Amino acid sequence: MKIADLYIRVSTDEQKKGYSPRYQEEVLRTYCLINGLTVGTVINEDYSAKTFNRPAWGDYLKKLKVKKQRPDFVLFTKWDRFSRNAPDAYQMIGVLRKLLVEPQAIEQPLDLSIPENKMMLAIYLTSGEVENDRRALNVTGGMRRAKKEGRWMGTAPLGYVNVTSETGKKSIVPHPKKSIVMKWVFNSLAEGVYNTEQIWKRALEQGLNCSKNTFWNAIKHPVYCGKIWVPATKQEAGSFYMGQHQPLISEALFYKAQHVLENRGRPTSEYAAKMVEPDNFFLRGSLTCVKCGKKLTGSASKGRSKYYYYYHCYDGCTFRANSTAINDAFTALLDSYKIPSAISVLFKVVVAGLSGAQAAAFRNHDSAIDAEITSLEQKIKRGKMLMVEGHIEPQEFQKIKATAEGKMDELIVKKMAENKLFEDLSVILERAADCLNQISRVYLRVASELKLRIFRLIFKENLVYSENLLRTTKLSDVVVLMAQINRDLADFVQNKNGTSQDLSVLSHRVIPLGFEPRTTTLKV
Repeated sequence: MKIADLYIRVSTDEQKKGYSPRYQEEVLRTYCLINGLTVGTVINEDYSAKTFNRPAWGDYLKKLKVKKQRPDFVLFTKWDRFSRNAPDAYQMIGVLRKLLVEPQAIEQPLDLSIPENKMMLAIYLTSGEVENDRRALNVTGGMRRAKKEGRWMGTAPLGYVNVTSETGKKSIVPHPKKSIVMKWVFNSLAEGVYNTEQIWKRALEQGLNCSKNTFWNAIKHPVYCGKIWVPATKQEAGSFYMGQHQPLISEALFYKAQHVLENRGRPTSEYAAKMVEPDNFFLRGSLTCVKCGKKLTGSASKGRSKYYYYYHCYDGCTFRANSTAINDAFTALLDSYKIPSAISVLFKVVVAGLSGAQAAAFRNHDSAIDAEITSLEQKIKRGKMLMVEGHIEPQEFQKIKATAEGKMDELIVKKMAENKLFEDLSVILERAADCLNQISRVYLRVASELKLRIFRLIFKENLVYSENLLRTTKLSDVVVLMAQINRDLADFVQNKNGTSQDLSVLSHRVIPLGFEPRTTTLKV
């Protein structure tokens, strides 16, 4: 009696739980009973028929090649259960026939020894392939239409979550916690202080939970400013559409972040601040070892009842110092650079005057931007007229329109960003003056990353701690200028009152220049 193996296939796990596998097996067993065939192996598969890279079929084929007694047939209900790819199917039929195993569809029987039947086989195989292609085309078209209507298709991006309404409509909404993290991410990118890896690591600490590659793709996606990108096809250019979801950030912030990513990729500042350090070690990376010249790090040592914190060197160098003493010395050093109230008034007057002149220049620049936007709008109108008159193809007009609209979006965002600089100027100046008057107090209140930014605004080189003294050899040009103003102001006050010009009464906030290298010291 001849032996027949049964091949039962569905495409998904959900179909596997349905009636189709049981129906196929029942039909195949009935066929074997009627035709006097002995049922051998039953192969159950829940995998697509687009290729033969299927787990169950692969295992069956390996066992078939090493069997001494092979079946006469491998049976399935229809040819599309065997394959939906004609070239792959012909190749697999050749492999089976070399093993003397005849593949056969019981509902579409063909005697493959008759050459003309191969034409019918081609029809059976390609019909499944055509059905797959048509279904894929319909799905793709539906998804494209949905994107044009502003719907996000697929798994929600970082910071959002998929939801389904009572009517069954699917959409994305901001995640209660992760959306806040993504807002922080874009603000940090736009500032340009930290590189993307530093921001990614900080975002992980805040609970974002994604790979670096996923993070990089997310921060370049316009979905966060409320736009959905529909890619180009042969008939239509790619374009942005307004999404139905709630944006997390403004377009201005998104494009500002993209500008930083495209032009820098990492901070360009010579002294780009590192990401958050523990409060006890906010000077880590900003101190130089007096013994070997390496940057000091920091760590805690456990005592009997508490931890003790130290800045220290490494790689065999034994230098270390109490972090509290150094931190206190640094904040006291900052106090020596604060400016008098009289200078802060002058500062506000000068900056307000300069800003007014810049605002006027920007207003002229705004007019130039408006003119360029008008020119682009006219370009779109001319392109539309040329298309209507038949001088250019619709596809070419779509490209012209997409390019012009993209440029217009950039100009509008640029204009918004520039105008924002001059909003609430008086409030900004007041806050800036307060910061200059009480710099150490501000320094202690801000986050660790801002502490490092303040440090680099004042000092051009790392500090050196030795024998209870905190030294630096180079100050920033701004601080040097402030010191000069302080000294000149002291001279003016002394001359006005007719008092002595003794150098001892001059401002000692920054040590005067001399023949020796300039050094600021503070004894702890």
